Amino acid sequence: MSDLVIPDLAGKAVLITGASTGIGAALAAAFAAQGASVGLHYHASVEAAEALAKAIADAGGTVKLVRADATRPAELRRAVEDTAAAFGRLDGLINNAGGMVARVRYEDMTDAHYDAVMDLNGRSVLAASQAAIPHLKKRGGFIINTTSIAARNGGSNGAGVYGSSKAFVATVTRGMAKELIPFGIRVNAVAPGVITTPFHERYSTEAQLQAQLANIPQGRLGVAEDCVGAYLFLASEKLSGYVIGQTIEVNGGMMMP
Repeated sequence: MSDLVIPDLAGKAVLITGASTGIGAALAAAFAAQGASVGLHYHASVEAAEALAKAIADAGGTVKLVRADATRPAELRRAVEDTAAAFGRLDGLINNAGGMVARVRYEDMTDAHYDAVMDLNGRSVLAASQAAIPHLKKRGGFIINTTSIAARNGGSNGAGVYGSSKAFVATVTRGMAKELIPFGIRVNAVAPGVITTPFHERYSTEAQLQAQLANIPQGRLGVAEDCVGAYLFLASEKLSGYVIGQTIEVNGGMMMP
């Protein structure tokens, strides 16, 4: 992806939530390589975030570290404002922060688990987007939400609530797209399949991953870099200016809706 040049991303200011590891980290590096100023949001992964920011800066990129608990709307709104203040503008928001919290079957779900999953995956998208909209209205821009294959297939055992939260994000994407396109703000989403990131290191066993692999026609598990192109495409007005309210599935053929 390093040799790909998308001219209309250079000089843009983009905030990426959940950008210290996994898909978010790959996106931060890719947008910086395109000449965009990157707001790199993180929470717990301090060392990883700092190392990534240093690598971006050492390569000549522009980056601003913003720390916030994605489950706390006030902190996430502050991260948006800090990014816009640092760069003097905000042209794009990628709502990538999220997680399963834990594998819990529906019959064992507690109110606390439901709140934790929905706050992390659902409320965070609303909070960050609400804070970003006034900035994006100034000159148009984009919001890209990260949903999941689990939003369509219900998730594997114990991941149902997570999948439901991501289905919420997919529907929010369509609703926001309708409301915001009159202001020149394009809203779309990317739905990764089984991507080998710290997410699966935490929540999936090797046996579970191999079982998923058997259902992927391309014959391999995905990596974070497999997702980058979809986000770059959706961020570019030149490439996707008439793409509104869509979800791009990146899953090696595991699901073809």
